[in-house]
Amino acid sequence: MTQPTRIVLATRNAHKVEELRDILADVLERTGLDLVPVTDFPELEDVVESGVTFAANATLKAEAVRDATGLPALADDSGLAVDVLGGSPGVFSARWSGVSGADKDAANNALLLAQLGDVPDQHRAAGFVCAAALAVPGQDTIVREGAVRGALGREPIGSNGFGYDPLLVLPDGRTLAQLTAQEKHEISHRGRAFRALAEDIAAAFA
Repeated sequence: MTQPTRIVLATRNAHKVEELRDILADVLERTGLDLVPVTDFPELEDVVESGVTFAANATLKAEAVRDATGLPALADDSGLAVDVLGGSPGVFSARWSGVSGADKDAANNALLLAQLGDVPDQHRAAGFVCAAALAVPGQDTIVREGAVRGALGREPIGSNGFGYDPLLVLPDGRTLAQLTAQEKHEISHRGRAFRALAEDIAAAFA
């Protein structure tokens, strides 16, 4: 089989593309792979995230893109799990408010803060979870997971993140959105999951 030169990232989120090019920079250089977003394949339709776990949704997306393009594919599914909400928003994090488009993040954050308005600080524990999947033609799909824990703040703070990043307060008192890109990659759920998956990428394409 001819060694592929591209690996497709199954997301239309430009923030994720930028993050993952940074997180995977070393293994991409080692393997000579070019990480390209699924938007480079305009004929592909969005995959319905019908799984009930992060791992299931990541697998669905990676395998759909692999099968449609014939190229190796990466995908992730991630979200915020709030303890007092029984792990919600969980796999519904991106759709929590029902709002789409440019206002989605602000609407999701506002709804979650309203739902937890009366919850005292000692019961606001929460964390991000990420499942990252690698789907390679002719091979079994591999999934790795990562997590970061903290507590839900009472207002969005910080401008360096996206999604719920401005709400998760870390043990050092900063939110995920107050970290530099490098600091975030070192501790974030997505950074941990994809750094683990980087070894699988290296093994598949070394």
